[in-house]
Order: sequence, then C-alpha cells, then structure tokens
Amino acid sequence: MNHPANLLRSGHPIWMCGMRPFFVLTMASAIGLLGWWAFVLALGWPVPRVVGGPLVWHVHELVYGFAMAAVAGFALTALPEFTGRPGATRSQLRALVLLWLCGRLGFWVSGHAGGAALWLAAAAQVGLPLALLAVLAPALRSPQGRRHGSFGVLLLALAATAAGFYADALRGMAGLRWLHAALGVLMLLIVVAASRISMRIVNRAIEEVTPGAAPYVARPPRRHLAALCITLYTAAEFLRPASALAGWLALAASAAVFHLMGDWHVGAALWRRRFPLLLYAMYACMALGYGALGLAHLGVLPGTAAGRHLMGMGTVGLGIYVVIAIAGRAHAGLAPDPGRWVPLGAAALLAATAVRAAAGGMGGGGGWLALAAAGWCLAFLAVLWRIGPPLWRPRSDGRQGCDGPE
Repeated sequence: MNHPANLLRSGHPIWMCGMRPFFVLTMASAIGLLGWWAFVLALGWPVPRVVGGPLVWHVHELVYGFAMAAVAGFALTALPEFTGRPGATRSQLRALVLLWLCGRLGFWVSGHAGGAALWLAAAAQVGLPLALLAVLAPALRSPQGRRHGSFGVLLLALAATAAGFYADALRGMAGLRWLHAALGVLMLLIVVAASRISMRIVNRAIEEVTPGAAPYVARPPRRHLAALCITLYTAAEFLRPASALAGWLALAASAAVFHLMGDWHVGAALWRRRFPLLLYAMYACMALGYGALGLAHLGVLPGTAAGRHLMGMGTVGLGIYVVIAIAGRAHAGLAPDPGRWVPLGAAALLAATAVRAAAGGMGGGGGWLALAAAGWCLAFLAVLWRIGPPLWRPRSDGRQGCDGPE
C-alpha cells in the first residue's frame, strides 16, 4: 500500500490512530531529554534558560513532555476501545500534536523570548489535556464510558497543575511544587489505567500457564484506598512540604500500594510471563518510592530524590515502556513480539532506576547520574527500534485505525 511521504498530509499512516504520533513523540523525547540530561550531568552541557533553572526544565519536560505524550497516546487509543466509540479524527490528532509541540517550543525559548513565549507554553500545556477531554467526551459520556470517568477527572487535574505552574512561572517563581503535584496525578493515572490493562494481561497469562485457575480481579476497595492515600499525600506535600504529616501520608500511600499488589499474587502466571511481572515491578517502584519519600520527610533519608526517581523512572518510565511494547504492536495490527529485547530493555530501565535512586539517597556524583540516564536511553532505544517502524508505516494487514490483529 502506498502512502504519502509528506508527514504533514493527513493521509500519512502516522495519523491513523491516536497512539501513533504520541507514542513516537514519547519514545523520541525519552531518549532526547535523558540523553541531553546525561551530557548536562557528565559534561556540563547547557539547557534552555527557563524560570527555575536546569532542574525545573528537566522535571517539566519529563512530566509535561514525555509523560503527557504517553498519556495522550494511551487515552486516545484505550478509551475508544473500552467504550466502542470513535477516537480522534486525523485533523484533531494533528491539532493535538501541534499543542504538544507548542508547549515544548514556548517553554524552551521563554528565557530569551520572555512572557510571550511563556503565555504560548501555558496556553498549549493547559490546552492539551482540555482538548483531549473534549475529543474524548463522546466516549466518556457513553453508557460504557461512565465507568472510566476518572480519566476525565485526572486530565482536568493535569490541566490544573499546568495552569498553576505557569501562573508561578509568569511571576518569576520556579513552580516546582506544581510539578511534584503533577507527578502525583500521574501516579493516580497509572493506578486507574493499570487496573484496566492488568485484567487482560494477567488473566491471559493465567490461561496460558494454569488453565482453569481462578482469574485475577482488580479489586476496587484496594485501588480506591491506594488512590485516596496518594491524593492525601499529594495535597499534604503541596500545602505543607517537608512536614511530618506529608511523611506519614507518604508511608500510608506506600502501604496502600503494597496492599494493592496483593491482588497480583496469582501464582506461577505472575512470575513466568514478562508483562505481568513488569507491571508488578512498576507497582513495586511506586510503593518503594512513596516509602522513600516518607522517610525523607521524616528526616531518615537525606532528601526526596530517591523517592521521586523511583516513581518517575521506575513507575512512570517502566509503565510507559510496557504499554508501548504491548499496545504499540497490538494496535498496529501485529502479534506480540516474543523477542528478548522486552525483558532486557526493562532490566536496563530498572537498573537505571536503582542507580539513580541510590545516588539520590547517598549523594552520588554526576557520573552515576549520567550512567542512570544512559540505562534509561538504552531501554527506550530498544522499544523505538522495535515499535517505532510499525507506528510509522501502513498496517501490514491493510486495515485502518487502531484495531488489534485479526
């Protein structure tokens, strides 16, 4: 099947499904942002001059660049699938990508262009989750979509944290508290999304390993308790940072996530299939991250870097890696890839997380931080190598859209 070589044309295969452009942007930004950051740490490379300095640029781009692209790709593909309603049109999808790109451009040049660039970034960054919500409104309002209304609430929360960040930035303030709050919203999104994903992945593994065994069930009470504790901690850290209250609530969130992981104790299927095990490891990083944050707020650990990187690299990074590895092929009409690159890339990502968390807890130097960034880049290079080409090309089965393989 021939297709236009011009990416800007609506007929290009990249625009046939919501995940395609946004997952490509996710993988490219994962490699580019952390690769750049590795050179910043190891060689002192400069970063764009922004309010708050290099750290704010680093966190902002990983939250509102890398993670937001993944959220958009997942929501635009999963919610139409869950509800049976149409997803974004090609024109809508191109407009959403333009918003994402304007957010990057405006923030990156704001140190030189001043307030006008910040206003552009603010409009784009607040507008993207709101535009996603508008595009997905028919799916969320449908009878089937009412079960997934929490996605809409969390998209609004991401818009609110972006608005708060830029309100601070336009007054010359770093706004790091809003980025930390956005990380909490991402944890909630992962809890909500993983309950949907895991019901398919884990039960498929159970049928393969121990046919007829009791199915895995994502129990709402455990999920709701984890979401409540994460929400309370996020609010407490925002309102009373570095307080004992935030510390104890972080430990409560850690315990609630460990409790949630109890649903996954389904026997051999968990340990003998890659994707259930990796999703379980994602939750483990979240629980350990909240535990480390709690100990930091209570003065046991020297700072919050270990906890935040366990969550940012281990939970967000690994979760996105797994989702792209699964959905990137399935919704391009391809069967699962049995190659060893999946566990090897995940191992590199988890090793990078461990190195970065240890460096944060023990004060490791720039070389260790650069090594962690290199491990992250290696993992996303693997997924880009295997998943990128199918997202760029027409489907091999000649079909259109986001349908799975026949």
